[in-house]
Amino acid sequence: MDSSTNSLDDASADGSAEFPDRASMMEVRLQAQEDEITLLKSSLADALRRIRLHDQLLPLLKQQLIAVNPGAARVLNQVCCSDGCTSSKRLSSTSTVDGIRQPATRVRRNSEKLGNAERQRKRLDKKAASSANLLTRSPSLENRAKELVASAGSPGSRRGTYSQGQSIKMFIRGRPITMYIPSNIQNYEDLKMEPPSERLELDWVYGYRGRDCRANLYFLPTGEAVYFIACVVVLYHINNRTQRHYRKHTDCVRCLTLHPDKVRVASGQTAGVDKDGKPLHPCVHIWDSTTLVTLQQIGLGTFQRGVGSVAFSFADSGAFLSAIDDSNEHMLSVWDCNKGTKHAEVKSTNEAVFAVEFNPSDSTNIITCGKSHVYFWTLNAGQFTKKQGIFGKYKKPKFIQCFVFSLTGDVLTGDSEGNILTWGKSAADVKTLGKGAKETFQIMRQTRAHEGSVFTLCNLQGGALLSGGGKDRKIIRWSADLAPERECEIPENYGAVRTIADIDGEELLVGTTRNAILRGTFSDGFVAIVQGHVDEMWGLATHPSQNIFLTCGHDRQVCLWNTEEHKLDWSITLEEYGLCAGFCPNGSVVSVGLSTGRWMVLDLLTREVVSESTDGNEQLSVMRYSPDGSFLAVGSHDNFIYIYNVTESGRRYTRFGKCNGHSSFITHLDWSKDGKYIMSNSGDYEILYWDIAAGCKLLRNRFESKDREWASYTCVLGFHVMGVWLEGSDGTDINALCRSHSERMVAVADDFCKVHLFQYPCPKPKAPSHKYEGHGSHVTNVCFTHSDSHLLSMGGKDTCILQWRVMGGGASDSRERLASASSTSTSSPEPASG
Repeated sequence: MDSSTNSLDDASADGSAEFPDRASMMEVRLQAQEDEITLLKSSLADALRRIRLHDQLLPLLKQQLIAVNPGAARVLNQVCCSDGCTSSKRLSSTSTVDGIRQPATRVRRNSEKLGNAERQRKRLDKKAASSANLLTRSPSLENRAKELVASAGSPGSRRGTYSQGQSIKMFIRGRPITMYIPSNIQNYEDLKMEPPSERLELDWVYGYRGRDCRANLYFLPTGEAVYFIACVVVLYHINNRTQRHYRKHTDCVRCLTLHPDKVRVASGQTAGVDKDGKPLHPCVHIWDSTTLVTLQQIGLGTFQRGVGSVAFSFADSGAFLSAIDDSNEHMLSVWDCNKGTKHAEVKSTNEAVFAVEFNPSDSTNIITCGKSHVYFWTLNAGQFTKKQGIFGKYKKPKFIQCFVFSLTGDVLTGDSEGNILTWGKSAADVKTLGKGAKETFQIMRQTRAHEGSVFTLCNLQGGALLSGGGKDRKIIRWSADLAPERECEIPENYGAVRTIADIDGEELLVGTTRNAILRGTFSDGFVAIVQGHVDEMWGLATHPSQNIFLTCGHDRQVCLWNTEEHKLDWSITLEEYGLCAGFCPNGSVVSVGLSTGRWMVLDLLTREVVSESTDGNEQLSVMRYSPDGSFLAVGSHDNFIYIYNVTESGRRYTRFGKCNGHSSFITHLDWSKDGKYIMSNSGDYEILYWDIAAGCKLLRNRFESKDREWASYTCVLGFHVMGVWLEGSDGTDINALCRSHSERMVAVADDFCKVHLFQYPCPKPKAPSHKYEGHGSHVTNVCFTHSDSHLLSMGGKDTCILQWRVMGGGASDSRERLASASSTSTSSPEPASG
């Protein structure tokens, strides 16, 4: 393809994107006129409604007056007498009605009410006559007004109230949204909502939380690596490549430790909030790594905000557990593991605390470290005493990142200056500390280890030591007397060394700050066995025919994953972060929408960019190909949907048109099965329909789209998914949904860390669902694989991708389900328009 052809294509695309100012002004005026016509139609519909109510007004008023004053009925009959006669009897200062004396003022009020009623009746007659004249002059307008009246529901209808016409209304944040009922539903009220027969089972967890957590990776005698991400503790067999999952936590896991018996595990979580914003209590779970049975739940109602560090005692075979919470004072507590009771508690420090450990030879001695401190605690008779490590002539580092105990009983700390400090007891300096001062913990030796921070220290059998560096990304092996023996450097794309777990003295597991777990040796180097995103994720797309899926997020990574082999096939890093993605139906390319309005098309095999365009200057929210792959729709936060012609198997794109009509940013869109129409949602809860074949024309009459079949269903607003919304939802509670290819079920990603599975269609409020936990953040996206064998869900801030296996289910079609659930009545409601 020569450059002249490319330049012509670019010019045509630019020409279609730029319109003269005069045309834009005319477009604005046309829109204003259409708005005026809409208001006029609404007024006419209201007038017809008033005409209909006119004949009922006086009887209703009569009933109201009787309820207030039974005696007023006679006066009312005199005024409303059919033969026109009136009472000639003059009312004196008091009057007797039905034997009860009434003050003249009360009778006057009744008469005034009747007079107002008469005036109201005349006013309605006049208005009705005027409206009738106008409608007579415009028969088409009369028919349109009648349609509006037929489709209008009760003004005070509740969310999901069924109207007498062909529509139903739901309310989000006080805004009414009209849904039109498909023709194949004969009796909406008789529809039965049930949970789907299918269920989800957690199959695989992609990712690892290394970016902001320490001591979060251990190796079990079973051959499993134990680590955590989101609310799940993962047990990954590194040779068999299988996973098991501990899932009793209700919010993000923050810390982990292994019992001396190498079987029991303690994991602490953060507090979190429920869907109503009420705080949930953080706690520590002690559980059996063989059976995944919870043995103890410790500290429920005691800890504040979360649990940042935990450790088992060693000298007494793990009888006690120490924990530090995330309160302002970072409370240090010790618990009886068997009883689950608190043994002692003390305020630690207002500074950040990174680690806590028992002295392996004495469970009454505990050490904590963190920002600018290392504390040596003694526990005696339930009371703590604290001694602060004294830096003396050595520079005080900003952070003490980690520590271990040497075989000689010394304490070795790694700090933010790149040093390993050896601490020991020494006699008190009476000159400095005063007479009667007791022994202190001071630095015995300083060893230069790394450039930048020492993030982790790991003891090896025989007294050797491993250290992991931050800035230099090095792993160094030290002899027992801290002489360097070997070193290696992990690749830059994995980040810094966060933690090290010893497998057999030679082979190691390395957790990194970019959420990867590496396996290897000093001789052979390291390869990644676990990888993940490192920042918020939004873009998710599954391949149309293969068991692969693509993700993108704020870390600027685009990742292609394999659902069968549970691994990352490849990843690339972009200049901007990606927010949405969509596979071309032929499966050879995928389009990725970015945060700046730019979007690109990638070849799956070569990972090369085969096309690139920019629409507007705001972020893109959805990329969706038409079923036959001939069009691409690009939804933007600038309120427009850009339509492109797609040729050359998804490698060539030319601007076809632009859908202009939404008053807020585009959130979701779907193509019809024939590839001619689009349904779209926006940030202000609009549902609009577009005729793409007719030049991206907005379909004003949404009623006409009620029976249209959609190739995909990801729009969160629509009749078929109305039941997925909870009562009182504010419009942002559901981030994404996806209908299965079998059209039997719909998965929902909500703001409360849950994945829901509903039956499809799901058109009635308060529909039941299966709920699944595991994410520790708002769930940003869900998507079924091409065969519906699995569902993928992704968290926002938890950087976690969960792969769910779809279990059970039958083969009945959703249309059959609707027909069987609906009444067999042959009389369908009259059509309504909107």
